[in-house]
Amino acid sequence: MPQHFFRDWTAQAACQNSDPELFFPLTWDGRPARHTALARRVCLACPVRLPCLNWAVETAEPDGMWGGTTPTERRGLRSARERRPAA
Repeated sequence: MPQHFFRDWTAQAACQNSDPELFFPLTWDGRPARHTALARRVCLACPVRLPCLNWAVETAEPDGMWGGTTPTERRGLRSARERRPAA
């Protein structure tokens, strides 16, 4: 995979032409599960899902659906990474 792929992953994101409200709701509380499932479906088919997810976890992105995960799910991933012993 070319080096520039990782620098420019956002240009290849499947969500670019989607409604931002699908990925950035005003609140996740009371959000219908079908809306979250729709956003997740876009993410799961995205060619840059993993770079997106890694970026969101590494930068502690507090908002939106990134790499198919909600803010709560990413907090869990960050906690798991922090507890993991160094290689």
